[in-house]
Amino acid sequence: MTNMFCPGRALRHPGMPKAILYGVLVFVLYRSALSRLLFLDWGRDDYSHCALIPFVFLYLLWEKRRQLEAAEPSPSGAGFLPLAGGIGLFWLGELGGDFFSLYLSLWLVLVGLLWIHLGWRMVRTMGFALLIMPTMFPLPGFLDARLLLELKLASSRLGVAMLQAAGVSAHREGNVIDLGCTQLQVVDACSGMRYVLPLMVLSLLMAHWCRAEPWKKAALVATAVPLAILINSLRIAATGILSGLRGSQAAEGFFHGFSGGLIFLFALPVLLLVMRLLNRIARAGTGNPTAKVPRSGTTREVKAWAGEGTSFMRSLAQPVFVAAVVLLSATIALSHGVRFDEEVPLTIPFARFPSELGEWTGVRQAMEARFIEALHPSDSLMLACRNDAGREVFFSAVYYGSQRKGEAVHSPETCLPGSGWEVRASGTASIDKGNGKRMQVSRAVIAKNGSVQLVYFWFPQRGRILTSLYQVKLSAFRDALVRHRTDGALVRIVTPVYGGEDSGAADKRLIGFVKIMNPVLEKHLPR
Repeated sequence: MTNMFCPGRALRHPGMPKAILYGVLVFVLYRSALSRLLFLDWGRDDYSHCALIPFVFLYLLWEKRRQLEAAEPSPSGAGFLPLAGGIGLFWLGELGGDFFSLYLSLWLVLVGLLWIHLGWRMVRTMGFALLIMPTMFPLPGFLDARLLLELKLASSRLGVAMLQAAGVSAHREGNVIDLGCTQLQVVDACSGMRYVLPLMVLSLLMAHWCRAEPWKKAALVATAVPLAILINSLRIAATGILSGLRGSQAAEGFFHGFSGGLIFLFALPVLLLVMRLLNRIARAGTGNPTAKVPRSGTTREVKAWAGEGTSFMRSLAQPVFVAAVVLLSATIALSHGVRFDEEVPLTIPFARFPSELGEWTGVRQAMEARFIEALHPSDSLMLACRNDAGREVFFSAVYYGSQRKGEAVHSPETCLPGSGWEVRASGTASIDKGNGKRMQVSRAVIAKNGSVQLVYFWFPQRGRILTSLYQVKLSAFRDALVRHRTDGALVRIVTPVYGGEDSGAADKRLIGFVKIMNPVLEKHLPR
C-alpha cells in the first residue's frame, strides 16, 4: 500500500481497477440500505454524529499508514468466511425486512474483501479502524427503544433526587416529573441518547490512543454512559428549578438547546482527565504505538492486489478476485431478478370486520396519519370495545401483504414505553385462542399517573402465532425462500386495570375477549 495515501498515486495504483469494480458492486447491492443510512438515519438527531465516522475511519487508516506500507500482503481465502457471512446477513435483511442486518452485512463484506486481498496481518493492523466502522450504523429498533427508555428513566430518577436534595418538591411517574406548578416530560430529546452514543465513540478513540492495560481502557469507555446520565440529570434538575422560578417556558427554547450542548462542555474535560490519569498509571515501558516503521518497497503490494504477475489482465484473472466478483454479482442478480415475496391480500378486508363480538360492542377508530406514515401497513383495524358491564378493551391489528425493508411489523415493545408509561411487568402467557387450542402471546403491565393497563400482543404470520420480532424475521426469511411469501400481521389488545380489581381480573377479561375475537380475525388473515 505504498503511497496509497497520496490521492494522485492512489489513482494509478495497480489495485485501483479492482477497488472500483468492488465499489460499484457493493453500491448496487446495498443501494437501498445506503440511501436509508444517508438520507434518513443520519438525519435523526440521535445519530447525526454517525456521518462523521467515515472520516474517523479514514484518519485511523492514515495514522497506520507506515505500518500498512511496511506490512507483507498475503491474499487469503479465509476472507471468504466473513464475506459469506455478510452475504447471509444480506439475505436475512433483504427477505426479513431488517435494515440493521443489511448494515452489518455491508461491514462484513468490506472486511471480507480486504482480508481476501491483503491478508490477516494487514487486516489486523487496520483492526481498530474496522471495529469503529459499525458505530456509524443506528442501533436496531428494539435495542434503540430499550436503551432510550432506560436512559430516560435513569435521568428522571437521578434528576428528581437532585431536585429533592435542593428542596424542590418533585414526584416522578415514569418519565414525567411533577413539580406541582408544572410537569416536565423527559422525552427522547432529553434522554441523553444523542450524547451517550457520541461520547462512547469519543471514549473508544481515547482508549485507542491511551497507552494502558486493557482493563483501564475498558474503564475509560465505561465512563461515558454514567457520565452522560449524570450530566443530563443535572440538566433536568436545573430545568426543574428554573421552571419553578420562571414557569414552563424555562424548559423550552434557548435554554433547552443550550443546556444540551453543555453536556459536551462538561463531559469532555472529565473524559480527558480520566485518560490522563490512566496514562500516568500505565505500565512503564509501553511502546509508542505511533513509532515509525521502516518503509518497504511496492512490489509485494502490487502482487497482493494484482496477482503474481504485473500484467493488468493477469491481475483481473486472480482466482480470489474472480470468485469474489462472481459471488457479489450472483447476489445482485438474484436480489433484483427473483421475486421472493409475492403480495398476499387479506382473505377478507378489515373494513368488513364486525363491530359486534358477543357481549362486546365496538366503535371503529381511524389510525392517525403519523402512524400510517411510519408503519406503511397494507390494511389496519382499530376498535374501542365495551361490554355490558362497562369494561373496555382496545383492539388493533395491522396487516402487511408483503414485509419489505422499511415496511414490516414492529414490536409494541418499542412504542409502549412513552408519554410517561412505565413497564411494570412483561413476559408471555399461554391463552385459549378460541377454538380449544392454545397460543403464546406477549404480555405487559404498564402504568402512568396511577393508571394501570394490561397489554397482550402477538404476530400472526402465515398460519403461525409468534411472540418475538426475532422469530418474525427468521420466519419471513424462511418463507420467502420456500413459499415466496412474507405477509404477516400484528395484533394488540389493551384493557385498563380498574380500581378494585387486580391484573388477574384484567387477564380474565382479555382472555374472554380473545376467545370471541380471534376466530373471527383468523377468517380475515390468509394462511
